[in-house]
Amino acid sequence: MEIKAPDLGVDSAEVAEIMVKVGDVISENDNIVLVESDKASVEIPSPVSGKVTAIAINVGDSVSEGSVLMSVEAADAGASDDAKSEPAQAVQEVKAEENKPEESKSEDQSAQTQAASANTGSQTYNLPDLGVDSAEVAELMVNVGDSVEEGQPLLLVESDKASVEVPAPVGGVVEAILLKAGDSVSNGQAFITIAGAGAAPSAASEPVKTEQKAEQKGEAKVETKAEPQAAKPQAQSLAQGNKLPENIVNEKARNVHAGPAVRKLARELGVDIGAVTGTAAHGRILKEDLFGYVKSVMTGVAAAPKAAPSTNAGSAISLPPLPDMSNKEIWGEIETVDLTRLQKVSIPQLNLNTLLPQVTQFDLADITDTEAMRNELKGEFKAQGIGLTILAFIVKAVAYALTQHPKFNSHVSDDNTQMIIRKSVHMGIAVATDDGLIVPVIRDAQAKGIRQLAIEIGELAKKARDKKLTAKELQGASFTISSQGNMGGTYFTPLVNHPQVAILGISESTYQPRWNGKEFEPRLMLPLSLSYDHRTINGADAAVFTRYIAKLLADPRKILL
Repeated sequence: MEIKAPDLGVDSAEVAEIMVKVGDVISENDNIVLVESDKASVEIPSPVSGKVTAIAINVGDSVSEGSVLMSVEAADAGASDDAKSEPAQAVQEVKAEENKPEESKSEDQSAQTQAASANTGSQTYNLPDLGVDSAEVAELMVNVGDSVEEGQPLLLVESDKASVEVPAPVGGVVEAILLKAGDSVSNGQAFITIAGAGAAPSAASEPVKTEQKAEQKGEAKVETKAEPQAAKPQAQSLAQGNKLPENIVNEKARNVHAGPAVRKLARELGVDIGAVTGTAAHGRILKEDLFGYVKSVMTGVAAAPKAAPSTNAGSAISLPPLPDMSNKEIWGEIETVDLTRLQKVSIPQLNLNTLLPQVTQFDLADITDTEAMRNELKGEFKAQGIGLTILAFIVKAVAYALTQHPKFNSHVSDDNTQMIIRKSVHMGIAVATDDGLIVPVIRDAQAKGIRQLAIEIGELAKKARDKKLTAKELQGASFTISSQGNMGGTYFTPLVNHPQVAILGISESTYQPRWNGKEFEPRLMLPLSLSYDHRTINGADAAVFTRYIAKLLADPRKILL
């Protein structure tokens, strides 16, 4: 029988991917074709089960409702099962496994559960308190047959407030997973069955049986299917070696050319889809590309080149290309100006900001008394060739505040499980130059007085403008201050400089009326803008920290004590 295109919701669409081949055996509702229009990508499911005998379309063809897609020969259930085991390309066999109907998967899981239970005790565990009434399963982080340790993350659930990893309540072997990605779950819901460690040998022997069965049939050994317990954990370790929060993974997936099924498979395999090279038209990523990428990492082939995009971040999260601007009637006259070298090298680092969940806290510091002290001292400092700016007092106050609030002087570990707290405050000071912004570093700022800080600020700023900074003077910052001085403005939202977790922006101070309990009096107020990484710092912490800095700047005696 012929399979025709259903109502696509548009007049016509382009065939972006053909997801089956002639000779494949498909089940009802298996996705067979991906089509794209200017509005959406749509996967077309098969209305019947059977064997694909002919494909009537090619990638790039335009199809509409009623267009013939392919021909299928109906087959009974027994023939379908036999056909599924016929040798085909390695990737296609893995695809059949991934697209296996949920009923079959449930039966397989039940069989594994019964087999394991015969050897050792097992228990089904419920979800802990998630902090919300309901949440969605965003990612399954283990598979049936995996050995897990107590406390190891099993799945990731998301609500509109947070992403939460659910840890393993005990160590053992996963017998059954009662949820799937996309399910809505609530507190106390059964989600996994785990057997004791004694079940591990039984589970570990399963890949060998699968491999032997394939060899007896004369099939080529398929690494991804024949060794599921090895392949998927290795694929997951690939992603988890530089594991990113779920919102970042989703952001990466939104910026690549791939269909919904490919995106789903990437999540199941734990693959950073931004590091995969697409082989289809226009760089579209296919399932075969994902499997090829996993295989290359498992075998160590081409692993280094594939890892490059995740370290650069510029390519993995790159913006779509510009339109052709040669048509003057549409775009008008244009001029091309080269970016400076500093701007070019800054782009990959700045791109990392799109991967951080950033929030900015604003406050005002009354620096009237501090400014009065600075005016008293600046004449003496100037006679010694030292320029005493308010920035020296700000650096001193912030460095002290960081010793009292070390969370802001830290980094998040690559696997997002630890906070790496810096014992020394290496303060980055943003300096504007003709070539762009550059950030030299004052080392051990917490141990230096106002005088020494003023000297180093002046020296580093001069070196920056003269392009004489050394590599060491640009490295190792644990926190950054970006001061706009008297350039104008009230507040702004500075970008956190990864791997730091916070940055303080300083705007121009102005005199404002403040109520002293009896009357209004003019006070010199300094705007503070603290941007922070919300993975590590919450709003309450940021408010307390910013207010603490404001209090230190209001009374310079606290800075010096």
